Amino acid sequence: MATEYHHGVKVITSTDGVRPIRTVSTAIVGVVGTAPDADSDVFPMDTPVLVASREKAAKLDTADSGSGTLPRALQGIYDQALCSVVVVRVSEGTSESETTTNIIGEVDSTTGKHKGLEALRVAESQLGVKPRILGTPGHASQEVTSALTPIAADLRAFAYAGAVGATESEVITYRENFGDRRLMLIWPDFMGWDSATDSTSELSAVARALGTRARIDQETGWHKTISNVAVEGVTGISADVSFDLQNPNTVANRLNDEDITTLVRRNGFRFWGSRTCADDPLYAFESAVRTDDILADTIAEAHAWAIDLPMSKQLIRDIVEGTNAKFRQLALRGYIVDAQAWVDPEKNTESELSAGKLAIDYDFTPVPPLEQLGFYQTITSRYLSQLVPA
Repeated sequence: MATEYHHGVKVITSTDGVRPIRTVSTAIVGVVGTAPDADSDVFPMDTPVLVASREKAAKLDTADSGSGTLPRALQGIYDQALCSVVVVRVSEGTSESETTTNIIGEVDSTTGKHKGLEALRVAESQLGVKPRILGTPGHASQEVTSALTPIAADLRAFAYAGAVGATESEVITYRENFGDRRLMLIWPDFMGWDSATDSTSELSAVARALGTRARIDQETGWHKTISNVAVEGVTGISADVSFDLQNPNTVANRLNDEDITTLVRRNGFRFWGSRTCADDPLYAFESAVRTDDILADTIAEAHAWAIDLPMSKQLIRDIVEGTNAKFRQLALRGYIVDAQAWVDPEKNTESELSAGKLAIDYDFTPVPPLEQLGFYQTITSRYLSQLVPA
């Protein structure tokens, strides 16, 4: 074996040590819809386009006609927050069913092109950003929503959709069609001024949920649900929803009890409800689902540096300590209650380690929303003695 003779000093740089972990970006919206009068050079059909300004969004309606769903959707989003939006424009069909087919999309068997909702899957590879807040404002149907939820699962994103129905009972019946933890159903819509028609019209609550979610992520954090946050740019609610903070016998409370987020007027107009369509109680709250997904992506993506390095005690220690340092930071900032990572010897046997496999466990507790606050009031005479001067 050849050796290198060196009469002097050699410095060898060690790369051991804990790496800082950066939380993945979360305030990125993904929308699919129609815009017949869009600038086709800026917004080609069935192609993810990154929008980060009202000026670029205006190119979805070059004729100022207000046609299609995307122009109004982007306005609703940007009324709440200036955020990155991945827009996929699809063609408007000659019928609603044809438009639904275009929204749902497919992967072209000849060209391999992803169309409609499927195009959101390739947004990260084409644009460098992953949409994590998904919706199809203006296209509420069981078929579209059912196609949206698997996209959300693959992207570790969260989807907002309109609950179809004209009445409370119809909406509650519609809710039974879904059991996905990454879905929140919303009913009814907002009302507000529509410049395209010069009149007060229905405004998509889903579009405003997407923007509100992005704003909360930017200003507060992904651990806060969209409930009880004022919505900008609206003047009313499209259906009568009775609401009383102290009385459970209201439409708002019954909808929430059926896992449907509704709209209320209280110091402005607000979303009211934090629950998902999950069939697992662990994921009942929007905040629990998003915490689960964001932690999973954050921890996984942060450790790409460790893949293919020689396995050693130091490497394993660095990974575990780095992960726990991130958990401490998140807990200190209130994003989680707490979390802990460790190495389980039973999962890391000689055969597993020799095959280049390392398993690290971690558990976490998401921050639940304060959904019900109780005060216990008692009338007493014990303070009457204070009326007598000392």
